[in-house]
Amino acid sequence: MNIDFDVDIDMADRDKLLELIQHTPASIKRGIEFEKHNTGVYVQPIPMFPLKGFSTIDHKEAEAVGYFKLDVLNNHIYNGVKSEQHLDKLLATEPMWELFEHKEIVDQLFHISKHHDIVKQHLPNSVEDLAMILALIRPGKRHLVGNTWEVISKEVWEQTDGYFFKRSHAIGYATAIIVQLNLILEQLGK
Repeated sequence: MNIDFDVDIDMADRDKLLELIQHTPASIKRGIEFEKHNTGVYVQPIPMFPLKGFSTIDHKEAEAVGYFKLDVLNNHIYNGVKSEQHLDKLLATEPMWELFEHKEIVDQLFHISKHHDIVKQHLPNSVEDLAMILALIRPGKRHLVGNTWEVISKEVWEQTDGYFFKRSHAIGYATAIIVQLNLILEQLGK
């Protein structure tokens, strides 16, 4: 069975989750050597180097033969989230979209901190707009920078040869940026 999608799980502290689940770290083959994958884990049985403690199959080869890798990532933006209810409140709060004009704000935000020029050129007014900006900063879609939202929206989610974001990833990251922005504003208000 070939699974053609991937799952990223963002955590404030990935080690806390990994302590709770039985897993085998994924591996990356570089030349003839294997290295532990930075974020990938398997929760199903997979052959493992007994002394190294990670998979004996490169993560791309493992996917091709039906193993399912989860990427568990540390994401510092969740450190300020106090509870599930707090996260729901942050998600439900309409962001102050005009703040994306300000470099000092954008410089603090996950994934877009080094791209204020593109953010300011394409000021977002929705999560979808912000997701498209996230896609634009990837090399595979950089050629769309400067176009209208109408042109961008027609091409931005089409698969390309260069590195690009899938829509699902971009929406997830855009939502995380909104949480982070609302956290910043909440902390400034205290």
